[in-house]
Amino acid sequence: MKSYFITGTDTGIGKTCFTAGLALAMKNSGIDVGVMKPFATGIPQKTGYQSEDVEILVEASGAKDGESLINPYFFPIPASPYMAANKLKTAIDVSSVLDRFEKLQSLHNSMLVEGIGGIMTPILKDYHVADLIKDMNLEAIIVASSRIGTVNHTLLTCDACAKYGIRAKGIVINNSDASGYVVDDLASDLKNLSGLDVLCSIPHVDGCNAEKISKILTESRMLSAL
Repeated sequence: MKSYFITGTDTGIGKTCFTAGLALAMKNSGIDVGVMKPFATGIPQKTGYQSEDVEILVEASGAKDGESLINPYFFPIPASPYMAANKLKTAIDVSSVLDRFEKLQSLHNSMLVEGIGGIMTPILKDYHVADLIKDMNLEAIIVASSRIGTVNHTLLTCDACAKYGIRAKGIVINNSDASGYVVDDLASDLKNLSGLDVLCSIPHVDGCNAEKISKILTESRMLSAL
């Protein structure tokens, strides 16, 4: 099983829930899958992992790796890593992130790495999530929503992948907005306009339910496409 970088067309697009569902589906299929969220920001949890997103990924995958491997950088403010590091006067060492990724790769048969925000979210002044994907040498899975405007955001994300030489495996539509596009129409347009396959569409799920998403992905036979 290959390893993948899960990116999105925006923040709050459902990357964590999709990644958790995919990790659980892989685990249930007997795949030793590791997870990583190199950068996380937001309000820290009072117990357990600082990042709620990281906790969701770990619980779904069953990974036993340490928090410092899975999530090298957590910033306790909601902002891009670049802005958060500047505000907190903290230096980001990308090489240490790549070293920890290589360590995790050596421990697992497959890796799922979740990004932060969209593909051009800045990590350093001249280093973005796209650069990280490129340095990790991973194929990208692009998570898009069904809300109006997603065609523009998705095509911009695809263009950024092409610019950086990132291999994009395909698009996942998270049907989070009932007032948005008809999903079948959106899937057809995205495939025709981007040239990428729509790997699956996820119906609206209340909360971040890895069990339900895992079942949806398994029934859609998404794993066989990866």
